[in-house]
Amino acid sequence: MQNESVLEWDLIITLALTTGMRRSELLNLVWSNIDFDQMVVEVGPKKNTDETWEWRIKDTDRRFLPLTEDVGQLLIDLQNRRPEGYPYVFVPPQRYDHIQQQLRLRGKWTLLSAKDNVINNLSRQLEKIRTKARVDKGTFHDIRKTAITNWFRQGLSEYDVMTLAGHANFETTHKFYLAVADDLVTRARRAVTHRVSRELLEKCCRHTLKGVNS
Repeated sequence: MQNESVLEWDLIITLALTTGMRRSELLNLVWSNIDFDQMVVEVGPKKNTDETWEWRIKDTDRRFLPLTEDVGQLLIDLQNRRPEGYPYVFVPPQRYDHIQQQLRLRGKWTLLSAKDNVINNLSRQLEKIRTKARVDKGTFHDIRKTAITNWFRQGLSEYDVMTLAGHANFETTHKFYLAVADDLVTRARRAVTHRVSRELLEKCCRHTLKGVNS
């Protein structure tokens, strides 16, 4: 039986890489946000109910993001493993019970808690994963940056990326675009250097100089 206290790190990272969702957006994602027929996930604010707590999205009210078939199947597999009555996709049942039965009932759960404290020691858990993977440094937000960068590399426009990322203005999105543009120039230079031999360059230079002197 699934450990009810284990966070699904492999799926969280995969979904972050494919959708560019923020950490808080992922941890406040509920099953009703996922449309398995249309293969999209909705990122939107939550109201206080008996089953869910209030949470406000950053910058924009809501947005819709595409799911790949592989990621969609992984989410279906997770849903089938979860016991009934747990609305949050990534909050382990044991943690959800603690929030509901202890923190919320005692008035110790706030809007800030929904933003930063859904999962205890999240950064520390990620650090252990990073160390095990022999990655020198990095934060969860770097996964989102990678997703946004990849969108640009696949040819999406700044407006499209701004919409998918949930940025309130072009300034933030444009920083990613400039980073990708700089990287493109570097990669192009490397490709040219690799393909054009020194011998060919010298030959071209000789022909050029000959033409100038004639």
